Amino acid sequence: MMALLLFISFIALIFLGVPVAFSLGLSSLIYLIVGDIPLNIIPQKMFAGLNSFVLLCIPGFILAGNLMNVGGITDRIINFANSILGRIRGGLGLANVGASMGFAGISGTALADTASIGAILIPAMKKEGYGAAFSSAVTASSSIVGPIIPPSLPMIIVGTLASLSIGDLFMAGAVPGILIGLGLMIPTYIISVKRNYPKGEKRSLKEIWKSFLGAFWALLMTIIILYGILGGLFTPTEASVVAVIYAFVIGIFVYKELPIKKIPEIMLSTMTSTAAIMLLVGFANLFGWILVSERIPQMVADTILGISSNPVVVILLIIALMLFVGTFMETIAGLVILFPVLLPVATQIGMDPIQFGVMMVLAMVIGLVTPPVGVCLFVASQIGRVTMGKVTLELIPFLAVMLIVLLLVAFIPQVTLFLPSLFE
Repeated sequence: MMALLLFISFIALIFLGVPVAFSLGLSSLIYLIVGDIPLNIIPQKMFAGLNSFVLLCIPGFILAGNLMNVGGITDRIINFANSILGRIRGGLGLANVGASMGFAGISGTALADTASIGAILIPAMKKEGYGAAFSSAVTASSSIVGPIIPPSLPMIIVGTLASLSIGDLFMAGAVPGILIGLGLMIPTYIISVKRNYPKGEKRSLKEIWKSFLGAFWALLMTIIILYGILGGLFTPTEASVVAVIYAFVIGIFVYKELPIKKIPEIMLSTMTSTAAIMLLVGFANLFGWILVSERIPQMVADTILGISSNPVVVILLIIALMLFVGTFMETIAGLVILFPVLLPVATQIGMDPIQFGVMMVLAMVIGLVTPPVGVCLFVASQIGRVTMGKVTLELIPFLAVMLIVLLLVAFIPQVTLFLPSLFE
């Protein structure tokens, strides 16, 4: 009965438009008051959820991404992608996907990808004759590689929740992220040819090399982060600090496009984003403690395994649940609530926790481009000045690619585990 009260209050608050973090906190507060449980448990459990050295890398990676973005990184990555792909039919759309793959190695979030790359490429694509809905759909769908290709904020959260290696999770997301990026290029090209969208001028090798040199320092940051973590040179938290210093030096002394006067604004934006995530993690830990005390994870495991003990069926049920939750709940919120609940189910059917973590993240980020609460879909449609309904229709072939990669991750362990196994 008490567990039912917790869920009803949480769902009611969500539908009333209360932010997820506060919905978690308020529903937990209602549960504690009705259950006559001392309220001093709230700061205790919130602190326990936040008392993790690994979580310190979240503000670091957010700050590094903000510094690189303001420091001229977006234009250079777009120019490099366009120099290679622009001469193909629909080249600007293909460059959009390629730029998102490059930017993913810096930002770690899909929304930053959509906002920064979309602000440049959606108007450019429309000007070249691409449909507004198609331009927005390409931008929104390609942005989901941001949380998959390392570094990734959702992967950090998953690793913290289950004490998994952040480095292994980063490496496990690399192949699926690349597969999504390359896969999205297929419908982009096919649709562009069918609709006779334009192609750009052929670039000389000298121009391609020049554009590569322009993007080189930005792309190198991903290699430094991964090599540093996997090579044992520094922890993920230390890697985030290295990324901040690197981004600052490149923006000030190499690209020379990072104004010193912008630093306070960048710091404020970073603190705001970090505070929102940390508040969410703190309240989610309190919510999760209540779930464990009510034996909800065990009940969920028993329910799913009661439907079928077949691993294929169980995995499909989990995927369906995550895709559904992702349509109305923010990625990190969904992960902190459901990952600890579903991980025991996955391990019972023999799935590796690293593989399951990547599958969960991918399933949740697909929700970023699906109605009704797809934030990347909303941002892209706003930039493109087109209705979400029209963009959603254009998204269908791109969503098919994402689902195919999700199934590959779910049923072929080596898609995620091959790279981490090389560094064992």
